[in-house]
Amino acid sequence: MKFIDEARIDVRAGNGGNGAASFRREKFIPKGGPDGGDGGRGGSIFIEADRNLNTLVDYRYTRAFRARNGENGRGGDCYGRGADDIVLRVPVGTVVHDDDSGELLADLAHDGARALVARGGKGGLGNLHFKSSTNRAPRQCTPGEPGEERRLRLELKVLADVGLLGMPNAGKSTFIRAVSAARPKVADYPFTTLHPNLGVVRVDAERSFVLADIPGLIEGAAQGAGLGHQFLRHLARTRLLLHVVDLAPHAPDVDPVREARAIVEELRQYDESLYRKPRWLVLNKTDLIDADTRAARIAGFVQAFGWSGPVYAISALSGEGCPALVYDIMAHLDAARAAEADDTTETRA
Repeated sequence: MKFIDEARIDVRAGNGGNGAASFRREKFIPKGGPDGGDGGRGGSIFIEADRNLNTLVDYRYTRAFRARNGENGRGGDCYGRGADDIVLRVPVGTVVHDDDSGELLADLAHDGARALVARGGKGGLGNLHFKSSTNRAPRQCTPGEPGEERRLRLELKVLADVGLLGMPNAGKSTFIRAVSAARPKVADYPFTTLHPNLGVVRVDAERSFVLADIPGLIEGAAQGAGLGHQFLRHLARTRLLLHVVDLAPHAPDVDPVREARAIVEELRQYDESLYRKPRWLVLNKTDLIDADTRAARIAGFVQAFGWSGPVYAISALSGEGCPALVYDIMAHLDAARAAEADDTTETRA
């Protein structure tokens, strides 16, 4: 199935039915009085998160959704029938914006979350509502209200605990293959990853986390180079970022320090909150460095990069260093969840 993480759709709720102006006409019942019923409610449109979906491909080609109008009221105290609502199902993690105003309408972050995006119009009142002691034969009734109409922008932000960040061919896909059951494409040319991949990393029988691999960034992504920033939104919900750097010997014109700084700058330009997320440095392909000079090469890179945070030297291909990194990630996530639980308890108290 093709991965689609953004779509624009038009939704239009149903109009309410008109109220009726009618009078009771039966033999032997003179002056029967008003009996016009109300109009029915127009159908509303909801968007609901469904964990069984993982892409917005259903809304790539079908873009217009219209609910039915409510029925008009009739005589004999007959109310018009309300129209059925429409429920549009989307993957968990979908964010709904009004495309015209940019207003955030809903963030469907868990299964079953539902949001009303277009409200159906109320039905009009029949003339039986207007009778009184001074107005025994009312002829007025009200029309149904129009339903809401909107143009929506749907964006999917995958739900993952940890996100991989780095240049193309840094070894992100190889790493996710090494620590999870995910099998993204791996090849010796850039941009083999064209859409986000998720992998579940199981630490033991009861503990696991979700790892997200997105297409690699390159310098100038903010100006549209490469795949640009279109997939960085998938890192917005993560608790930790792993900045993967290819430390293997390169051609003289390739500078890993400059490339690593470019990634950090692109992250900052995209979103300041994403830039401030906890970030660890993962130096990959260290098995290609001579064992005698490996430690000096790692220390030289860290010093030149000016990094003071956690550093891990691994080989995603051989698995060297990966178990220690996975266990440390799990410990970090457990601590973050415990801190959030304590904050929630204090807030409620």
